[in-house]
Amino acid sequence: MMIPACRLEDLPRGEAHRLDIDPPVSVFHTDDGELFAIDDTCTHQDASLADGWLEGCEVECPLHASKFDLRTGAVDAPPAKLPVRTHEVVVEDGMIYVRLSTEAPNLPPCVAARLAGGPA
Repeated sequence: MMIPACRLEDLPRGEAHRLDIDPPVSVFHTDDGELFAIDDTCTHQDASLADGWLEGCEVECPLHASKFDLRTGAVDAPPAKLPVRTHEVVVEDGMIYVRLSTEAPNLPPCVAARLAGGPA
């Protein structure tokens, strides 16, 4: 499924745009002009990666400083142990779209329970 994110001109380099879907996804525009989309929730604890710090192709979680590679979703620094899911980014006619991955997300237990309808 392709989801419209935002216009490319509305996402400056070095910034992120969060899509409020379940689970949330964020598009990152690196200083080099590359676009990446990953699940927005840190796999360690419920924190928005769009609120983190972008450096190169890596984002640092604002809560406990876990780092994730935007290209692969791999954890580059603990305390997170599980990778985030990556998604394909497509730009057509100046619009950024995200093609969602069909893989299961790696979510922290409190978020997974909330999405499943259980206690948070």
